[in-house]
Amino acid sequence: MTITEQDTNTNTDTDTTAAAAAAAVRMLRGLEDGSSSVRLRAALAVGSAPDPRFVPGLVQRCAVEPEFFVRDMLTWALIRHPVSTTLPALLAEVRSDRAQARSQALHTLSKIGDRRGWPAITPALLSDADDEVARSAWRAAVVLVPAGEEAELAAELATQFGRGGRETQLSLSRALVALGDVIVPVLLAATTAPGPRARAHALATQRLLRDPDAGFELAIEEAKRVAVLDGPGQEGR
Repeated sequence: MTITEQDTNTNTDTDTTAAAAAAAVRMLRGLEDGSSSVRLRAALAVGSAPDPRFVPGLVQRCAVEPEFFVRDMLTWALIRHPVSTTLPALLAEVRSDRAQARSQALHTLSKIGDRRGWPAITPALLSDADDEVARSAWRAAVVLVPAGEEAELAAELATQFGRGGRETQLSLSRALVALGDVIVPVLLAATTAPGPRARAHALATQRLLRDPDAGFELAIEEAKRVAVLDGPGQEGR
């Protein structure tokens, strides 16, 4: 190869690298566009051509993206990247002061399913004051919990019985039921708790464990009647 040919190849490689960098910048800018459809297409493009340079931008956008379907595509784009790149960024994000950042990072960790993320699922996250963060933490915990630690997780989740509205309570019940029969002793203890609201929630979860096809609304209403009639204590958890 002559010197001229070497120079030509070097210039071509430089041009290709510069073009790729410019394309990456355009795609990342698209994630911040005022149009949700543009942001959606940008997230799709980023996920279709994974590059470690995209990960920080994707994680940052997850923290502020207002549209659910765009956040869903952002999560998909992150999952398309190597875990070695995404995991450290997500583990840092679950400690964010921004609730949506924590929730989306936890959601993405649950989708990736790498159990190296388990240490990030702290009791503080499982009882986070923000319902969406707590719900994401419950789902992630069930996916990431190491074998043999399910009973301990069930006991931690049981501290949240009676929390929130229907959707929050259903999320907790589904997380517990996903752990299987290991939750039976925890449920038994919770169904005798002094608070009727927590007791009703535990009874409804107990019914769902026995019959996963049972409607949660019916189960919770029936459980409320049982809790009030059969159990002592004051309203509350």
